[in-house]
Amino acid sequence: MNLTQFLFWLEHSPLGVFTRSLGAWSYGIVNLVHILGIVMLFGSILLLDLRLLGVWRSIPLAALSRPTVTLAMTGFFIAVASGIPMLAVKAGDYADNPFLLMKFPAIALALVNVWLLHRSGAWKAHRLRDLLPRERRRLALGASLSLAFWLTAITSGRMIGYW
Repeated sequence: MNLTQFLFWLEHSPLGVFTRSLGAWSYGIVNLVHILGIVMLFGSILLLDLRLLGVWRSIPLAALSRPTVTLAMTGFFIAVASGIPMLAVKAGDYADNPFLLMKFPAIALALVNVWLLHRSGAWKAHRLRDLLPRERRRLALGASLSLAFWLTAITSGRMIGYW
């Protein structure tokens, strides 16, 4: 099944039919929940990535990473849980939308980046001790990529509606 077939299937799936049956207010509410999830996700990522890039060095990285990672994960799951029914409402209309084709790979790259970063020795070490310069550079590179990927996903997602 290619992407176009999947999008048409999603639109005509029980989820798409159910979401459309809820009326005009339901889409607005689901969209608001999606935005709140994105705010939680990106707001916490922005704080953590800026810290990894060297801002607020007086704040211990371990103290900031615990709450921001938890908040980012919660925001991500809220965004996914609300984004799927939002897409299902008229998924077929997005089959040729270039911004949709940019959004999902950007999210995938961001998630791979998070996975690689959290598996790195530098990330594991930040909870135990001060980081070495090369470890700080490794985390700063991951933070730069994170910001690029998430900003691409957010911008693309916003532009979907204007195509």
